[in-house]
Amino acid sequence: MHLYLSPKRWTPLLGSAVCIKVWGMNTLNLLVRKDALGTTQIQTAPTLPLPTGQVRVRIERFALTSNNITYAAMGDAMQYWRFFPTQDAAWGRIPVWGFGSVQESNHPLLEVGEKLYGYFPMANTVDLTPGTISPAYFFDIAPHRAELHPVYNQYMRTSVDPFYTADTEDLQALLRPLFITSWLIDDFLADNAFFGATAVPGQRAQLLLSSASSKTAYGTAFQLAQREGVDVVGLTSPGNVAFCESLGCYSRVLTYDQLDQIAPDAPCVYVDFAGNTTLRKAIHTHCQQLKFSSSIGATHVSEMGGAKDLPGPKATLFFAPAQIKKRSAEWGSQGLGQRMVQGWRKFAAHVAQPGSAWLVVAQHQGPEAVQAAYQQVLAGKGDPRVGHMLSL
Repeated sequence: MHLYLSPKRWTPLLGSAVCIKVWGMNTLNLLVRKDALGTTQIQTAPTLPLPTGQVRVRIERFALTSNNITYAAMGDAMQYWRFFPTQDAAWGRIPVWGFGSVQESNHPLLEVGEKLYGYFPMANTVDLTPGTISPAYFFDIAPHRAELHPVYNQYMRTSVDPFYTADTEDLQALLRPLFITSWLIDDFLADNAFFGATAVPGQRAQLLLSSASSKTAYGTAFQLAQREGVDVVGLTSPGNVAFCESLGCYSRVLTYDQLDQIAPDAPCVYVDFAGNTTLRKAIHTHCQQLKFSSSIGATHVSEMGGAKDLPGPKATLFFAPAQIKKRSAEWGSQGLGQRMVQGWRKFAAHVAQPGSAWLVVAQHQGPEAVQAAYQQVLAGKGDPRVGHMLSL
């Protein structure tokens, strides 16, 4: 898909940091300034003829979580901006997970109306270039995505997707990619025997999870809580303590200024979902038996940055596709998929149990509503119970 940026005809929409460009009424994109994530614009461009071999997907709705903010914050370092490029390198389209249906097809094996789950831009349509098509999925083989990890290039055909149920689409869009990351974090730590933290005689390992109210941290805690010999400690802001305690998977919940309640000589593993370098340094300094420090995401975007000369182990970025590659080689892709589906079904049943108020879905439709929701999630000040579903 080609994007046309024009310096003309800017109309204020949601304040000085947000503008809209109008010269056609077919394709809508939310663009984000890469060096100033709070600056966005809605781009409207004419729909171009669809090339042979491609399909045009109408993006019906997509989830927006702190995970997507991490995609933007690490867009250059982890190449997330490359999935859906723009003509102006200063602006990017944040990838999101959601559902769409084939609106137009120039491919003989994909029919109009087929529903897909996968990785989309924050837009109302996207053109994909399917490669070999299996009954369950296909990969986008567009040249600009050839060197990017195939996990993100895969589109599931929901008619045979083992994760899919029609009545839980919002739950899948909001939690499925996050839970897969959570599942892989848990598997990675267990696969490495918690880096020796569980091997200290007479002491239980302390697994410290920052941004404990985030959905990825919750999924990780849900998995870890099923392990023997570990205590899962949630770290969060004072306003989210009660919420985190209500989740039932943290051994205890502490605020960020209560690190002194962790025994300095306790064997620890730190799983950092916040990206707060001040907090990371405090944990590395306080925890004298820190066995491993894993950086997952960045929910505290304003406090990201380098953390040099940290005591203890080097903070290591966790890259989920690497663990997928390892386990696929060991178990086969089918074996890995079966394990993930089993974990997902257990987690989804827990989240969706009757009377549970853990997740409340908020629907946002249209350019202004989408931009407002984005600003809210970017600020990190929303209710942790709310899951945002968006559509342009």
